[in-house]
This record gives sequence, C-alpha cells and structure tokens, in this order.
Amino acid sequence: MADTSTRLFRASLRGRLYRDVELPSSRSLEDLAAAIVGAFGFDFDHAFGFYSNLTGRYHEAEERYELFADMGEADEGVRSVRRTKLGTAFPMVGKTMLFLFDYGDEWQFKVELIGLGQKKPGASYPRVVKQVGQAPPQYPDLDDDEEG
Repeated sequence: MADTSTRLFRASLRGRLYRDVELPSSRSLEDLAAAIVGAFGFDFDHAFGFYSNLTGRYHEAEERYELFADMGEADEGVRSVRRTKLGTAFPMVGKTMLFLFDYGDEWQFKVELIGLGQKKPGASYPRVVKQVGQAPPQYPDLDDDEEG
C-alpha cells in the first residue's frame, strides 16, 4: 500500500519571516530543500545541507545531510539528501534542523516539522500553505552599497 502521509514544515528565516510547506513523507530532503527555496522565491542554484546543530558549528553536527554526499565529496558521516526520506530525517513533530542554502551567502533557515497529515485528492505537492513576511532578495542589489 502506498504511503499517503504528508509532513508539514515551518521554514523560518530571520525569526518572524516563515513559510509553511507540505510535502509527502516519502519525498527526499532534496525535495524539501527545493520546496523551501521556491517558497521564498529564490533560485535553487547552490549546494545545501541539513544539520541538527541550529547554531554554531553546524558542520560538526551529529546529523548532517549534504548535497556533497550525493556528489561523492562529503566528509565521513555525512548522509545523502537525495536518498534520505523526510520520514527518516524528521520522524516526529517538533524535530528541528538547520537548512543551510548557499555556502557562500549562508542563507540559514530553521526548519521544524510542525504537523503530519494525509495527501488530499487533487492537491499537488509540494504546496505552500502559509506565508508570513516578505522574503528578502536572494541577490541584493550591490549598487545600493556602493553609493557615495
């Protein structure tokens, strides 16, 4: 029997700015990353990872999932984002991880599993179910900083 469960995530950027995104539990962490980046209007054009350390030295986190693992370039102990299912990485409501997108600009999203559900007939996933706050530009206009 097919898994019809879904997972509802809150991806927060800078505190009060967030998006609630729902995906089937059988999808991968890579799918979640793409959904979050898309929900904030960013281009999905950089490497990324998920880490159990929310602050500080994320690269020393006990749980680390990185795109580099799928490219054969990750450190020992780093797991795949393409092969790791959402139900494995986020088994229980309340589980929180740091989603780091673009290691250069270091966009840091706090991602929390806030609910479990069931697929709705006719709905397409991933789907953004709530948006709070206006997303910043992914690439701020550099001309603004150089005036003077």
